[in-house]
Amino acid sequence: MDRGPRRRLVAVVVAGLVPWTVVVVGTDLTLIFSFGLFNTNPPELLSVYSYFVRLTDALPQFIESWGSGVLLYAFALASAVTGVVWREDVRLTALALAGAGLTQLPVFLGFNRRLNYVAVPVGSLVLLIVVWWYYLPAIRADTATQ
Repeated sequence: MDRGPRRRLVAVVVAGLVPWTVVVVGTDLTLIFSFGLFNTNPPELLSVYSYFVRLTDALPQFIESWGSGVLLYAFALASAVTGVVWREDVRLTALALAGAGLTQLPVFLGFNRRLNYVAVPVGSLVLLIVVWWYYLPAIRADTATQ
């Protein structure tokens, strides 16, 4: 299977578009994406910028790791784009993606500790699968040539 720079970039973009954490509270649904939060009741999309800059008074402490994940994902996305137009250090991209995936675990655990909340770390799984499927073979191939 071809795992070249263009396919890796597509995989990284898709990993940023899937919901990173899905939170269900009764009949209400909240989707936490790399670019913002989507609530179903009322339907509203709140950007990452708005969440961390305008609403800083009411942030639960566990959700702050989401912001770190967004920054790591942005770095990985920039690195993957660089791989298409020039050269990519696949180790840095893989590390940033794995870090972004792991930063969602405190979000997952924080929501699941609340009464009647159910959270599923979809994005963590997707990000780690992208690292495993697209970047580990590239890292192995890169180190085998040295």
